[in-house]
Amino acid sequence: MQGAIGVFDSGYGGLTVLKEIVKKLPQYDYIYLGDNARAPYGNRSFETVYQYTLQCVEWFFKQGCPLVILACNTASAKALRTIQQNDLQRISPDKRVLGVIRPTTEIAGQYSKTRKVGILATNGTVQSESYVIEIQKFYPDVEVIQEACPMWVPLVENSEFESHGADYFIKKNIHRLLHKEPLIDTILLACTHYPLLLKKITEYTPVDIKLLTQGEIVATSLADYLHRHTEMEERLSKQGSKKFYTTDSAEDFDNHATVFFGKPVQSVHIDLS
Repeated sequence: MQGAIGVFDSGYGGLTVLKEIVKKLPQYDYIYLGDNARAPYGNRSFETVYQYTLQCVEWFFKQGCPLVILACNTASAKALRTIQQNDLQRISPDKRVLGVIRPTTEIAGQYSKTRKVGILATNGTVQSESYVIEIQKFYPDVEVIQEACPMWVPLVENSEFESHGADYFIKKNIHRLLHKEPLIDTILLACTHYPLLLKKITEYTPVDIKLLTQGEIVATSLADYLHRHTEMEERLSKQGSKKFYTTDSAEDFDNHATVFFGKPVQSVHIDLS
């Protein structure tokens, strides 16, 4: 029996990843779930993020998805490994859950000549040290410098990403990051919301610094994964359909989601409790 690819985020940000995945792999069916009722995940404990993420993964499995992408950095940082190592064998050993951190860290060091890579992310992702640990696995000679940007997601979620308030916080965080290490030549935007702030981020980032966003990286990595795992690829349905679900107001989700996905979205409310 074939099923759709599940794409999960705590809110809307994962839609920037889904947008790039659909662009690269339009033939597959996709189900997107935003856990908006409990967003943001960034400041929640490891245990809470793990419990919420596992609940959503189990929901995807009930929808028949053989493969789920955690298009959420906080969920990837705080929950993915435990789900892969402890839960999959118990609940669905033939299914797979992938995240956004590993594909991004696999290539992050390729761009840096100074071997100084900056990370802009939520508090939760920074505290997890996931990017520091993973990048140094692939590139032991790279120093990773992090800066938490707690106001960036609220700015995006409240449609303030083009406001003067956004300028203040973006400028402040980038300056703080570069003050920690002036030799940074590559910055990874380690949150799926941040592409909506890219115009302003570019404005306040020196032109010789490479900015990396996750959507395209994750899409390329997924295409490679499916090419290497033909047994999984054959289990995916291919009608080119897209379904959207939210744990909060569908109307509110649709209004915001269109901005992230770049096209009108019609979602359905679900209750996970």
